[in-house]
Amino acid sequence: MPTVSKPLSFDPRNVPIWRIDHDLPAVPSAHLLPDALKARFEQPPSWQTAVERETSYSSRSPAHAAVLVPIVMRGANFSECTVLLTQRADHMSTHSGQIAFPGGKVDPQDADRPATALRETQEEVGLHPRHVQVIGELPVYVTGSAFWVTPVIALVSPDFDLTLNADEVQDVFEVPLNFLMNPAHHRRHAFEWQGAQRQWFSMPYQERQIAADGQDVLVERFIWGATAAMLRNFYHFLVVNPQP
Repeated sequence: MPTVSKPLSFDPRNVPIWRIDHDLPAVPSAHLLPDALKARFEQPPSWQTAVERETSYSSRSPAHAAVLVPIVMRGANFSECTVLLTQRADHMSTHSGQIAFPGGKVDPQDADRPATALRETQEEVGLHPRHVQVIGELPVYVTGSAFWVTPVIALVSPDFDLTLNADEVQDVFEVPLNFLMNPAHHRRHAFEWQGAQRQWFSMPYQERQIAADGQDVLVERFIWGATAAMLRNFYHFLVVNPQP
């Protein structure tokens, strides 16, 4: 992706939290099962996104992109679905080290946005399309770096193997879908930056890992910005007019 004119110059972890949405309902676990997710997209509700665009900090022309929101069908009867996320490589010119969905810019040969998301995902993390079932799309999200991003929602069978492209991806991990679809984990931040007020969501996730010395440790995966905003929009899509 091209370099933006004004790269990030602050640590989002240090920006104060002005609200956590404890008072909003979580998406019921039954509505996070694969069949329920497919039914939601087959008969979508009337709904509005939580956030559509960020304050711009780029002077270049808009670029169209697509990301895959890979919902891995784990657990007995697929009751423990997760979302596969990436950590961008530290040497990337834009959004280095940040948590992201796999995806990227639309190429002229791509048939549609799902084709872009599938191609980019395979290039970045080696997830083969044979493991992926696209079930729908969310509205375009406009980033501050002038990307017009289409989130493509997909179910992923858990029998995949991944091969990371080290030029773009430093790590991959999974977060429980029910964690992300619970607004008690959605933090709101506000910050004055480069003459404009920026607001965003974050969803820090504590991942349990085994350290080199064998100790059980918690590692924070700081999900924020565009990735968190698209997840928040997915929450709004699933929570309105709950299915019986």
